[in-house]
Amino acid sequence: MTLAVEKIVESPTPHRFTREEYYRLGEFGMFDGQRVELIEGEIVDMAPQMSPHAIATALTLQELQKAFPDDFVRMQLPLSFGKHSEPEPDLAVVPGKPRDYIRTDHPHHPQTALLVIEVSESTLRYDRTRKANLYARAGIKDYWVLNLVKKCLEVMREPVEDKGAELGWRYASYKTLRTGESISPLAKPQAAIAVTDLLP
Repeated sequence: MTLAVEKIVESPTPHRFTREEYYRLGEFGMFDGQRVELIEGEIVDMAPQMSPHAIATALTLQELQKAFPDDFVRMQLPLSFGKHSEPEPDLAVVPGKPRDYIRTDHPHHPQTALLVIEVSESTLRYDRTRKANLYARAGIKDYWVLNLVKKCLEVMREPVEDKGAELGWRYASYKTLRTGESISPLAKPQAAIAVTDLLP
């Protein structure tokens, strides 16, 4: 008597793109005319920039350049977080100058930042959760969400490991600042940035 052997087939799983694959797709023109970023192996479409978002980003850039005259303030440029993530935050302050990050052998971007800011309207929930957890896991100590919906600044600090959080990390400190209030970046305690100056 012959027994039929049932073949066990694993469930299909999504493919997680690496940074190298992501760059190769870009070289082939896959993202021409699109704004995308790589988050945990997923290629994520970025929301179109409406006028308030664009103006708030420009205003925040001006304030950061005043607060960090000796550092590199990057606007919508990549940060490299390991093999599967390359977010493009609206603003990030990294140590040093632009030429410090030139590499000819392979794509290379800063792997950390002194401060990361997302200007947020339609992506508010995403920026507060998945993006926040990604930045916490990368060790970003100072993460701000400029909330255009409620006209406030949400400040997240103290990244901590938490097995119950998405990606295993979160921020332990969270506070909301309103118009009329000011905040000093952790990396520049002598600088005071007014929330009003960041909002359109």
